[in-house]
Amino acid sequence: MNELSRFQHPRFARMYVDASAVADRRGGREHRRRLLSGLSGRVVEIGAGNGRNFALYPGTVTEVVAVEPDDTLRSVADDAAKSAPVTVHVVAGHAEALPDGPFDAAVASLVLCTVPSVERALAEIARVLRPGGELRFYEHVRSTNPVFGLVEDLIAPLWRRAAAGCHPNRDTVAAIERAGFSVDAVDRFAFAPQPVIPSTAHVIGRALLTRAR
Repeated sequence: MNELSRFQHPRFARMYVDASAVADRRGGREHRRRLLSGLSGRVVEIGAGNGRNFALYPGTVTEVVAVEPDDTLRSVADDAAKSAPVTVHVVAGHAEALPDGPFDAAVASLVLCTVPSVERALAEIARVLRPGGELRFYEHVRSTNPVFGLVEDLIAPLWRRAAAGCHPNRDTVAAIERAGFSVDAVDRFAFAPQPVIPSTAHVIGRALLTRAR
């Protein structure tokens, strides 16, 4: 069986192409710009989706290796790469088997909620980063409000089935710290990416690799 077959969600992927454009108009594009600001050198982007980040990479980035497992989204990302202001190579792959580095930075944008094992994905990111390399992350995360967090726990099984494996209740920042990274900047805010979806907790942050894996 094809290693990437378990990551194929064509119906969700087609919906996501339109939904991501709406989310960017509602503020997501500026979030992505903040995520990528100041990056330089060679970057691996994990779960690049349909390539919404590509146009926002600063000129100090020499190469982006964009890893995406879903065939539908990767095809759209291929087109987006052609007009990117930096060199972008879109490759088939997933978070637990990344191309060999070393990379100066890794970018995870709305993807660590969907990976089957966030621990294995972060260990792989640590493997391909150079010593002292940085992880930039933009994720929606479990609410710090106990009531909202409980609701997210309750809806998580159904949400995962409807949203291509997304876990709405992951404490991603804590997972990043456990994986050998030092989180030195994080901004937590509420954001509603779609008009019909209530605001949920999101974070934009940076973490430095402090422990080799």
